[in-house]
Amino acid sequence: MHQQGGTIEATLKSIESHQFVLPAIQREFVWEPDQVCNLFDSLMQGFPFGEFMFWKVEAQNSSQYRWYDFVRDYHERDNPHCPELGIRHNETLTAVLDGQQRLTAFNVGLRGSMAKKLPHKRWASYDAFPKTVLALDLLAPTSTDDEGRRYTFEFIDEERIGMEGNHLWFRVADILGLESGPDMQDWLLNMGLQMDQLSGAYRVLDRLHRAIRVDPVVAWYEETTQDIERVLQIFIRCNSGGTPLSYSNLLLSIAVSQWDDLDARAEVHGLVDEMNRVRDGLRFNADFVLKAGLMLTDIASVGFQVRNFTHANMAVLEDNWPDIARALLQTAELADSFGYDSRTLRATNSLLPIAYYLYRIGAPDGFVTSDRHRADREAIRVWLTRSILKASGIWGSGLDALLTALREVIRNHQDGFPAQELGRVMAQRGKTLEFQDEEIDDLADMRISDSRMFPLLSMLFPYLGARGSTDIDHVFPKSRFTTARLNNAGIESDATEQLQDWSDRLANLQLLDSTVNNEKRAVMPAEWLDTHCPNPQTRQAYVDRHLLGDVPGELTGFEQFYESRRQALRDKLPQLVNTM
Repeated sequence: MHQQGGTIEATLKSIESHQFVLPAIQREFVWEPDQVCNLFDSLMQGFPFGEFMFWKVEAQNSSQYRWYDFVRDYHERDNPHCPELGIRHNETLTAVLDGQQRLTAFNVGLRGSMAKKLPHKRWASYDAFPKTVLALDLLAPTSTDDEGRRYTFEFIDEERIGMEGNHLWFRVADILGLESGPDMQDWLLNMGLQMDQLSGAYRVLDRLHRAIRVDPVVAWYEETTQDIERVLQIFIRCNSGGTPLSYSNLLLSIAVSQWDDLDARAEVHGLVDEMNRVRDGLRFNADFVLKAGLMLTDIASVGFQVRNFTHANMAVLEDNWPDIARALLQTAELADSFGYDSRTLRATNSLLPIAYYLYRIGAPDGFVTSDRHRADREAIRVWLTRSILKASGIWGSGLDALLTALREVIRNHQDGFPAQELGRVMAQRGKTLEFQDEEIDDLADMRISDSRMFPLLSMLFPYLGARGSTDIDHVFPKSRFTTARLNNAGIESDATEQLQDWSDRLANLQLLDSTVNNEKRAVMPAEWLDTHCPNPQTRQAYVDRHLLGDVPGELTGFEQFYESRRQALRDKLPQLVNTM
């Protein structure tokens, strides 16, 4: 049934009173600040912003499902999830099937705030997520820009509300308490506007007032069926476009609606958050957890397909959830013990066979740290690292079929992690872990910018890349390779470009503890060794451990150092990458 005639203000009141709710099959709020600003600009310009899809839930059925509130004060780290309302008894509700992102954008802009991570700030930093509110610049020109925007909306710190140079920032939320006419004019006069500014600012403010509180701009279609299967199909079709939405989000929605006792949304997101807390920089997501659930419980296919998310399969997933969660958390801890984070382990699906193995053996206590499991851990580490180092890409196309085949190998193997058997199955599928001479040469010449550099160094020097804070360090400091410094060191101009290129390649790189690396900084290696390893035996042990060879004291010796160390590393690589 199509309806039209509601205002944005009335819609927000329905959200505030929990008459409008989100069903458990809904996803999280994913819009960026610019998208929110563009929506408000479209509203102000009178553009249509789409019809909403609502589901009227009769009072006698409202207690059968879990319900969620709309995000109001969004915080990317601390408050990204929709608040749970729980079960509502004997209430007629309106559940939003399509339009959550737009309605949440209005809710955040008109009732709440947004805190997004600042670039280059650490995720755990206190000031990485400043709280901002949606503001409209009443003095900005209203001519249309190249992207069709006419009004200047921006999320800003609350302290900036008011006059700021040539800007007059009005907190958009305040329009809900500001009446048209004299109230608006008095507010503007209190801001100290000049008469030539007053008229334009008033027009913009009045337009905002009419767009939010007067114009009947909200149109919707209301579905009245009480059949959850039909509602689910409507939801999936409604959410197949718009803002990119991974299919796994839809499937999580299905899982949420089919678990009987546990709250799938809370369990999955809670596990993701716990896994990501294992190491600052790990970035697991719901996609990984859902696919792991399919794999670990031996559901026929690990593919993200609706037929795999039947009520029977979801019952198996729910029944085994504590063991699944334990195995996945232990998998994250194992990746951390190898020194991996999101920069060095981009293909997190590579961990799924490991998670399945841990699940099969019961994720025993102490697996990550005890001597009893040392051989198993080493087999896993070498197998994982070899798969990541393959430039051809092991974990790309054909992933679901590969994971299913690897699962069968692990299920049928009785003693330890079956690295060799997994390698054979992978080779049969055109994803060999064997490295040809050309590939080994490519590894020996790898640049620091390659995401595989840490795995490569950790394979060459496994005792240096273990749990803890480890950096990739330039043996000869990068700062020494400017053209001016090379020329001042007596190096011919025609050799500078080659040396600058070599400075960022494997033979001039090593793993160092972050604290040690901070002490080393831009010091030349020979000088640093004199300070760090004054004892001749200690110095030689360090040099041998890092395959440094003869370390010259001056840049003029860098070329010979580089070629010698490259050869030493090249000679060592085959026995590492081609041995299981």
